[in-house]
Amino acid sequence: MKRDYSEITPYIEELAKISRENNKIKPEMYLEHNVFRGLRDLNGTGVVTGLTEISRIKSKEIMQGGQSKPCEGELAYRGIDIKDLTNGFLSEDRFGFEETVYLLLFSELPSKDRLDAFKEALADYRSLPPSFVRDIILKAPGKDMMNILTRCVLCLYAYDNNPDNISVENVLRQCMQLIAVFPMLAIYAYCSHRYYHRSDGLYIHTPDKKLSTAENIFKMLREDGKFSPLEAKILDLALVLHAEHGGGNNSTFTTHVVTSSGTDTYSAIAAALGSLKGPRHGGANKKVVGMFKDMKKTINVKNKDEIADYLEKLLDKKAYDGLGLIYGMGHAVYSVSDPRADILMNCAKELAAEKGYEQDYELYETVAKLAPEIIRAKRKMYKGVSANVDFYSGLIYQMLDIPRELYTPLFAIARVVGWSAHRIEEIQNNGKIIRPSYISVKDNRPYIKLDERL
Repeated sequence: MKRDYSEITPYIEELAKISRENNKIKPEMYLEHNVFRGLRDLNGTGVVTGLTEISRIKSKEIMQGGQSKPCEGELAYRGIDIKDLTNGFLSEDRFGFEETVYLLLFSELPSKDRLDAFKEALADYRSLPPSFVRDIILKAPGKDMMNILTRCVLCLYAYDNNPDNISVENVLRQCMQLIAVFPMLAIYAYCSHRYYHRSDGLYIHTPDKKLSTAENIFKMLREDGKFSPLEAKILDLALVLHAEHGGGNNSTFTTHVVTSSGTDTYSAIAAALGSLKGPRHGGANKKVVGMFKDMKKTINVKNKDEIADYLEKLLDKKAYDGLGLIYGMGHAVYSVSDPRADILMNCAKELAAEKGYEQDYELYETVAKLAPEIIRAKRKMYKGVSANVDFYSGLIYQMLDIPRELYTPLFAIARVVGWSAHRIEEIQNNGKIIRPSYISVKDNRPYIKLDERL
């Protein structure tokens, strides 16, 4: 009989019990030793660990006397308000992701000629090494797209003739190539998964140099390669809104930490992907969709009281996954509002009308209004809570008929832009390895000889 090495055996359970029993660190000890747990102070504000020009987040205003007051959330890319940036390209009825990539990498808005040249460069990089899809993706299919994406990034190291050169020029070249091929890696991984694990048909569509990133995602993902202008416009907007969010988010901070060691680009981006995979970070929009699916299955979603009762059960760990969270609500930084969520909310309404999802959109609106009140009533809050970007992105991806397996990879397709900008900034400006300090709370004790141990 073949052994299942994935099985949690009774011996492993016994060892885990020992591990838990011997863990003596208690929550109150962090206060005793004045440790900012999770690199956050008692007010939930992130501890400052660096400087950046790439993006700025504002969630509170400093009043007279030094007191802070929560305000409407703001996000700026290289000093340009995200609302002004998105309104700019939307008002001209064009795609904005490639322009945003240029802005984040080079800290300026490109002229038309420079933007056209940059798009052409990305299009030229939008190809993979010979046999890469067959050997790396199709021959080793997996069930998790983020793991496959990470594996592919690490494998690309072997195809680079100059992988360890961390000059700005070489890292920029590597980053532009990764930004260009991320959609291919993610979608081909899903095509492989669908074929091998679901017995669906296999098709591999190559990208079109004349199409934008958002358009190519649909072209490669859908069997007929077709999509509507509104679908492409909204996916492009979602990519722009997910491209960057300050140096303090978990995956971007991971990029800074790993980059500071002097390692190669592929290792740094792979580490960031590992961070983004986590449900507390990039995987939240999948949880939002799953939560609403469970809600519609278990209650009458036309009854406001039943919705409120369900939300209370979520917080009491009596509904959905039992983890006590209302997914898509609250953010580590924003309190009054998340500007990205505000932008996506309006797009979700427009898309719902085209796709016939009006009732779903109304349900999301209801939850967005009820959840903050219920959370404030049941939880001790140090700041306000509102719908975040994941709350609406999950609904939008669902309406765009994008498989749930690709929700977090779509986040990665966008956020690799921010990671790249921060990696280059770290290389240019820091020069010190990031090494925080931990306080040991274990007392010294003698070594006991083996035959004297109980």
